[in-house]
Amino acid sequence: MSFGHAMLAHWALDPGVVYLNHGTVGVAPRRALAAQQAIRDEMERQPSRFLLREVSGLVGQPRAEPTRIRVAAETVARFVGARGDDLVFVDNATTGVNAILRSFPFEPGDEILVTDHTYGAVARTAVFVARDRRASVRTVTVPYPAFNRTRFVEAIASAIGPRTRVAVIDHISSESALVFPIAEIAAVCHARGVALVVDGAHAPGVLPLDVPAIGADWYVANLHKWAHAPRSCGFLWAHPSRQASLHPAVISWGYELGYCAEFDWIGTRDPSPWLAAPEGIAFLHELGFDAVWRYNHGLAVQAARLLADRWHTRFEIDDADIGFMATVPMPDRCGSTGDAAARLRDRLLFDHGIEVQVHAGHGRLWARISAQVYNELSDYERLGEAVLKT
Repeated sequence: MSFGHAMLAHWALDPGVVYLNHGTVGVAPRRALAAQQAIRDEMERQPSRFLLREVSGLVGQPRAEPTRIRVAAETVARFVGARGDDLVFVDNATTGVNAILRSFPFEPGDEILVTDHTYGAVARTAVFVARDRRASVRTVTVPYPAFNRTRFVEAIASAIGPRTRVAVIDHISSESALVFPIAEIAAVCHARGVALVVDGAHAPGVLPLDVPAIGADWYVANLHKWAHAPRSCGFLWAHPSRQASLHPAVISWGYELGYCAEFDWIGTRDPSPWLAAPEGIAFLHELGFDAVWRYNHGLAVQAARLLADRWHTRFEIDDADIGFMATVPMPDRCGSTGDAAARLRDRLLFDHGIEVQVHAGHGRLWARISAQVYNELSDYERLGEAVLKT
């Protein structure tokens, strides 16, 4: 299959906008949206039967066959190398982290370990839980922008203290787009008796995953970013030893019925994104996982180098340390504050028709570009010129 602008036919994106921000909230392909709408249409013909019998199994005689949520979960689990019984759906990775941290038996004086690249909503969750339990949050500084995997793992090991109970570490960081050596981090944490939550929000569809082999206690991720599911659709995987004590942030009819039952039904809601997730995975398989990796990763690397050259900045990240996104330092004259980032992002969209993530940090502005099969190098050339004109 030929990738590039011809692939835009598979998405409903505005043709007047160059979309370089696939990683933020995802873009569902038409195929997944059509599957979702068919599920909604079916649900509306017999809502009670669909939701209470087929999705949740809350009413009626005991079922011989699995519920539709469990069937979909089994497909997703195979995609990430896991068992269906160890995986539940959540709205997004942040929801999953909330469930984990709010279920954990922290005591006063305990510590949660995060990094300065932890996603903002997740970092705030750690602060909230720590304050509620009279625990604390310790933040590890990631070597950046000159990233070094070995030094990062050593920094985490050095930061673990006698009261560190849980570490929350990204698989692919959101702003910097770095791919962290998560298996090595898991080994370090477990050697010191620390439980590990992996925030894999950007990983499914980018990295080949064998979630149990990573060695984490919990793994949360989004499927609506790179795995082509409709939003909002994520999953939470828990090691079997961690499931009995894990509860969703919203307690409902599944309470005390087991791990899967608790998460599969937390009240009346639209389950269609979860049920349509297998269609998004099927689309990715038809595109060819390896072919998508070669194209998107290669494009992200090439585009990052092009932009750094055009802006006379330095892109210092090794190819192996990024996936389908790259974060490039912008020219000094663009500014260095959050307000400057917001203004520039707006001007790029409303004046130049380019949607891209821009943020402030480390004394300057950065552009985090995404590469998807509908993008071409000319999209990033347009971004490069637009910034110079802004």
